[in-house]
Amino acid sequence: MNLDQWPELRIGQGFDVHPWSEEPDRVLVLGGVVFPGEQGLDGHSDSDVAAHACTDALFGAAGLGDIGTNFPDTDPQHAGADSVALLRLAAERVLEAGWTIANVDCTLILDRPRLAGVRSEMEVNLAAAVGAPVTVKGKRTEGVSGLQGGVQGHAVALLWRPPRSSREAS
Repeated sequence: MNLDQWPELRIGQGFDVHPWSEEPDRVLVLGGVVFPGEQGLDGHSDSDVAAHACTDALFGAAGLGDIGTNFPDTDPQHAGADSVALLRLAAERVLEAGWTIANVDCTLILDRPRLAGVRSEMEVNLAAAVGAPVTVKGKRTEGVSGLQGGVQGHAVALLWRPPRSSREAS
């Protein structure tokens, strides 16, 4: 079996976590959806944990570093940044590196707010940025106090590109 005849596949894992903010005007944003009246998350950008985890998964799968090296929180230009817009830039960099994004799957760990009513909106927002299907799941902390201080996001991305033999022929 000649491996050069098989498509190349890569999987990337992403993780992000932000604590609850003490700033009363901080807005909660998850998957590009604003949750009015909910306590926001602390961070340099809009602290969208879903978008950050997906971004990290894409960069990792493509071997392009992570969100911190590509969009450092020490860079003033990223202060208050729209994380879905950063996800779109990450997807563009992955495509420029010769990869096709097959899908991204994201799990958020939080007790509130409930995501069921907006999950499809989150998936649409994230998929539009990625250019491929994105699924979102919400999981409760089940009373584990160490998980209740904010929101965690985990994501997995699958990338592919044509077999090496067909890339070399073009």
